[in-house]
Amino acid sequence: MNTSTPEKIPFFRDPTKLAIFYQILTLLGVGLLSYYLVNNTLANLERQSISTGFGFLEKEAAFEIGESLIEYGAADSYGKALAVGFINTLLVSFIGIVLTVILGTFLGIARLSSNWLVAKLSAAYIELFQDIPILLQLFFWYAFFYEILPSPRQALNPISGVFLCNRGLIFGVPEYHAAFKFAFIALVIGLVVVFFVKKWAAKRQEESGKIFPTMKVSLAILIGFPILAWYLSGAPTEMSVPKLTGFNFKGGITISPEFTALLLGLVLYTAAFVAEVVRAGIQSVSKGQREAAMAIGLKPGHVLNLVILPQALRVIVPPLTSQMLNLTKNSSLAVAIGYPDFVSVAGTTINQTGQAIEGVALIMIIYLIFSLSTSAYMNWYNKKIALVER
Repeated sequence: MNTSTPEKIPFFRDPTKLAIFYQILTLLGVGLLSYYLVNNTLANLERQSISTGFGFLEKEAAFEIGESLIEYGAADSYGKALAVGFINTLLVSFIGIVLTVILGTFLGIARLSSNWLVAKLSAAYIELFQDIPILLQLFFWYAFFYEILPSPRQALNPISGVFLCNRGLIFGVPEYHAAFKFAFIALVIGLVVVFFVKKWAAKRQEESGKIFPTMKVSLAILIGFPILAWYLSGAPTEMSVPKLTGFNFKGGITISPEFTALLLGLVLYTAAFVAEVVRAGIQSVSKGQREAAMAIGLKPGHVLNLVILPQALRVIVPPLTSQMLNLTKNSSLAVAIGYPDFVSVAGTTINQTGQAIEGVALIMIIYLIFSLSTSAYMNWYNKKIALVER
């Protein structure tokens, strides 16, 4: 029996120990470099008598913001001004993502249509909007509103109570009434009910094979609950209708050209890439799946919703997440057309206070929060729809 002890490997030849050593060395190098850069920056700021810290957030901003979902005035603080920019960025990103997913999915499915005209029109759209830089598209839509559309006195009036001019899209809205609050609560309750109906319908289909009309029932609930709440609360019909007074409209609600141009540019550009993601996901599902579904008598709509899309989503979700993040980050180009997003407001704050490092740090933190939260949700959804081996 060989009882000799194994030969001891020297440190400089042991891959495991060398890997740990190099990682520690790299970490020390990064730490020393960071220490040097921070100290050098603080020394330069002190030499030029530039104050540091975030105390400026409590000072008076002294500038107006054209669009705000919360009350804001020039006498408010820089912190509140940045909050307005944050909400504006969140608004355009959320609406943009929802519209992009809807439009991109439609275009991706149309790209694979057996109808020659539909497929070619979809392909032409994808090629056109993918090849034009998004910044140029933003400039085009901005110029469209300010250079092509008429002034308020000659505003286009395609529908009664709706006006389109170089001041934006103006349309009537219901006057405030408690009934609309109850209708919103009813909508939230309806969403909860729809969630449980879908779970019940899926379980019922697995057990019995019977298909429940989930889509029709869900639409009926989401439309019927708010209407019922509105009717029981008095059914108010008073409207705030825009009227031309002087050189502008009063009443109703106005969607600014800057917001509309930014939203159009982001949605139309990103939807072209989402369409290709959807197309690739659908094509990743083998033809045998479609043929088998049709062989058991499923209708084309059921084949798409119950067989093709559920399998395609496992391919679609990861690149779709990247496109959502791109749309959110591209919203920072709003500064080019004057929409007061977070980057625009932060830039004005930096110019007035001189707190460039803090301002840029806030921009980085906010977009990091947007990116991480979007990625976290999409990763959760991706795990939820992943195939589970039995």
